[in-house]
Amino acid sequence: MIEARDVDVFYGASQALRRVSLKAETGQVTCVLGRNGVGKTTLIRALAGLLPADGRLSLQGRPFASYAPRERARAIAYLPQGHVFHWPVPVASVVALGRYPHADAFTPPSPADQAAVARSLAATGVEAMADRPITTLSGGERARVALARALATEAPVLLADEPTASLDPRHQLVVMELLRRGAQHGAVLAVVHDLLLAARFADRVMVMDRGRIVADAAPAEALGPARVADVFGVETVSVATDAGSVNIPWRISERP
Repeated sequence: MIEARDVDVFYGASQALRRVSLKAETGQVTCVLGRNGVGKTTLIRALAGLLPADGRLSLQGRPFASYAPRERARAIAYLPQGHVFHWPVPVASVVALGRYPHADAFTPPSPADQAAVARSLAATGVEAMADRPITTLSGGERARVALARALATEAPVLLADEPTASLDPRHQLVVMELLRRGAQHGAVLAVVHDLLLAARFADRVMVMDRGRIVADAAPAEALGPARVADVFGVETVSVATDAGSVNIPWRISERP
């Protein structure tokens, strides 16, 4: 669905991504993990077409360059980090911004637009807040509204940068379930920091270190004890669950 081959990204003289290759495929949730500052957000932004990148990027088998901006916006929904809103806009109006690629600023919302917004409000559990100004919501509530806006686009690719940040444990699970459900109709690639959420919900895990992808495999393989110790600098303990064993970060290891 979305593919990168030998992608490099530079910030001035500093190289943030080094020959990154990946595929995010329809029907899969792919989680990207790694320490702070290793290039995860840069990768998401490059895949969203928001950063200049060297290498080859394709979407649905077509080069990025062949897409008009609005066409690409209909195909890729992007959920960035942070959810800063400066204006007291009603929640429903914020979510309706996700429909912008389907029309223009001068066209009234169609029945399809209204239905998509209603579905997204309900799916994220914020329909009761639809008329509230976004500035009156907590950080976790704003995070769910931002996800609803991305879902309202109904794009076949969803790129989410730390979608569970600021959320309580229950709503972390709610969001990951929504991403899991979204993968039934498209490709989902999400940056997360919680190893357990990745192990529980991801079909594939990509681990990044120093601007490179150093693992791309099923969660049990990508997040094995040796890999976690090497990349994250922590030791793990294995805990048995109904769905199999998971590795839980337990103590700091010796990696600098």
